[in-house]
Amino acid sequence: MAKYRKKPVIIEAIIWTGDNLLEVLGFASTSYLDSDNYTLRIETLEGDMVANRGDYIIKGVNGEFYPCKSEIFKKHMKQ
Repeated sequence: MAKYRKKPVIIEAIIWTGDNLLEVLGFASTSYLDSDNYTLRIETLEGDMVANRGDYIIKGVNGEFYPCKSEIFKKHMKQ
C-alpha cells in the first residue's frame, strides 16, 4: 500500500443569491435560468444540475462548472 498527498488547488467560485443572475451567468458559462420555475441550472459533466439560492457555483480545474451546497463548500474551503 502507498500513501499519496493531494495538492492544494485554488478554485474560483461564486455564490448564487438569487439576485445576482447576470454575475453568475458571466462567471459560469454553462449556467442558465430555467424561466419556468426560476431555478438556476448548471450544465455539468454529469448532466444538468440545479443550484439553489445559497449554493456556490464552482469552476473546476478543467474549466467545468458545478453547484455545491454552502455547508459543504465552507467545510472544505478557506478564503
